[in-house]
Amino acid sequence: MDKKNTAISYGIALLVILTLNFVLPRLMPGDPLQAIYGDEALIAMTPELKADIVRRFSLDKPLGDQFAAYAAALARGDLGHSYYFNAPVINIILGRLPWTLLLVGLAVVISTAAGLIMGIEAGYRRGRVPDHLVIAGMMLVSGFPDFFVGMLLLLLFGVTLGLVPIAGGMTPYASHSGLAVLLDVMHHLALPLASLALVRLGGTCLLARNTMVITLGEPFITTARAKGCPDYAVRYRHAGRSTLLPVVTAAGLQLPHMISGALFVEMVFSYPGMGTILYNSLLTRDYPLLQGILLFITLTVLAVNLLADLLYMRIDPRVTYAR
Repeated sequence: MDKKNTAISYGIALLVILTLNFVLPRLMPGDPLQAIYGDEALIAMTPELKADIVRRFSLDKPLGDQFAAYAAALARGDLGHSYYFNAPVINIILGRLPWTLLLVGLAVVISTAAGLIMGIEAGYRRGRVPDHLVIAGMMLVSGFPDFFVGMLLLLLFGVTLGLVPIAGGMTPYASHSGLAVLLDVMHHLALPLASLALVRLGGTCLLARNTMVITLGEPFITTARAKGCPDYAVRYRHAGRSTLLPVVTAAGLQLPHMISGALFVEMVFSYPGMGTILYNSLLTRDYPLLQGILLFITLTVLAVNLLADLLYMRIDPRVTYAR
């Protein structure tokens, strides 16, 4: 599949996502304003605010005009107004997004890099003690949900041993500056990051290990060894590069699960990311904020999958897709 067809495919997916985000609230019974904002919000709204929302999203006009107004609002970055926080949804999301990006980004990098290296080493030592230990450990860790691992780590290292903070993203009212701020943030991030990365580590490691075992039987590996290539070069430069391809694909496919896992982990640790405000929006039925968060997450997953596709072809130019 060339770049043009890739762009068309993702463009269609984007249009479907935006359409569903627009249509689903309007399929609910009652008027659109009630479906989007809920009864509780309408009671607290002033008549002026109701009139402004109806005008902004053209809720008193045909669906075609409403969709045009919706698309225009999205183009301006207008995802609606949160009545719980009394602020634009986009401002709330952008205020919490860096925390979630930090958590998910580091978890993806750590779990992918560590899983790849462990899988390569285990596959290269197939049938030996290190291979058995890696397989057993990864199957054990990957069998638990992220939030359950988070609760175990919280009880052990936070409550029992008191080594790390049990909640928050940084120490409140602390007068840190410079490097001390970074250390404080990483100190609070340690348990959520470990919870998220440990669970994802198993799948990446086992995939890399199995791919490594298959790759080591290929003729080009035999040729590399016959030429006198050292073990390190055979392991990483030749077999490792082939192992990297499915791992990159798996990392892109795991991203939705990584994001959903991060939302639950953030709730466990009261981490100031998207998960916390998603939980608050569910409790308060803040539909505009909930809708904006889900749309933002969906678009992020779509963008990362596109990046993974492009990266896949960049790693190995021989890779082509059926037309």
